[in-house]
Amino acid sequence: MLFRRTILAAFAISLMLNLALMVPRFDWLCLPALLAGWYMADLASGLVHLALDYRACPPGRGLAEIFFYEGSRESAEYLALRAACMARLTPFQRIAYDFKTHHPRPDALGRRSLWTQIGTTLVVAALPASFALNAAALTGHAPGWLIAFGVTLITGSGLAQYFHGSLHRTPAPCPVRVLRRIGLLMTPAEHRVHHDTLQRDFATNCGWSNPVVNRVFLGLRKRGLLDDAGLTPQS
Repeated sequence: MLFRRTILAAFAISLMLNLALMVPRFDWLCLPALLAGWYMADLASGLVHLALDYRACPPGRGLAEIFFYEGSRESAEYLALRAACMARLTPFQRIAYDFKTHHPRPDALGRRSLWTQIGTTLVVAALPASFALNAAALTGHAPGWLIAFGVTLITGSGLAQYFHGSLHRTPAPCPVRVLRRIGLLMTPAEHRVHHDTLQRDFATNCGWSNPVVNRVFLGLRKRGLLDDAGLTPQS
């Protein structure tokens, strides 16, 4: 628990430091840089979502058995089966499996804790990137526009799965609702298109990049690189 709180606090403090260092260097280039960073974070959310949705789970690990389990998912039997299966997977394989289970049970993501949603992303990518931006800004090697771009890219990428979870949570937190009203986050209705098809609109932040991600999907699909069998675990 202490480790998790430390990571979350360090991420928040690091982002605030980056913002403080951006203020005295702010110029007109910072405005498009802020939007560009937000767009790139959305694009990253879409490409990662696309890749993990269609990445095949390793066979022979019992994943199909727990994926299609028909009893209570709070039962001792199910929890024991799941624990045994997860122990056979690498951390990356567990994340890919979670993307499969999200489709038939989408609201479960909204009930997960903040750490469950974003902890891995913070430790592996977002926090190191924010520290690197701190160092560049403190040593004078980062102009204002670069800090602005980095702040929104790191924030949007680090919180992407939290934003995704908020699309399956009612009511959404107040800051999320405000960001939706001004178009910086997408709405549940917009995201529902993805769940209805599983073949488009993979981005989960603001959705600005969905036209690009959709073209990537169609291109890969035509080349036979995205098999529907990857959407669910196979026996």
